[in-house]
Formats: sequence, structure tokens, C-alpha cells
Amino acid sequence: MAQLHCYVPEDIAQQAQRRAEQAGLSLSRYLAELVKRDAATASGWPEGYFDVFGSWQGEPLERAPQGEFEERLPLE
Repeated sequence: MAQLHCYVPEDIAQQAQRRAEQAGLSLSRYLAELVKRDAATASGWPEGYFDVFGSWQGEPLERAPQGEFEERLPLE
């Protein structure tokens, strides 16, 4: 497992420590979970994406007339 190092302002470090304690985790584990969750969100489909995909709730969609194909010279 990779080990990362970062620097944050003291007030942010204290805030992160408090949140880790509230979650019952070590600061290292808490930060690892935040990074893991953020990486998973950024690299995949949004949560619930496939639940709404294709579920249009409005007037029926109609395709406008496309006209006729244009006549072109054959390639030789």
C-alpha cells in the first residue's frame, strides 16, 4: 500500500482529527477513506446514473423530418 504525505493548515488538521474521532477511525484511515471515496466518484458513473438513464418524463420525443439524401457524384 502506498504511503502519502501532505501538508495542511493547523486548523484543517484539527478539524480532520475531530471528524476522524467522531467516525471512530484513526486520522490515517479517515483520510484514506476520503481519498478512496473521492477517487471512486471521479472515475466511475455517478451514483444512480443507470436508474434514470432512458427514463424521459415529458412529451413524447419526435424526430424532425430529415429531408432527402443529396445526390453525389460517384468516386472513381
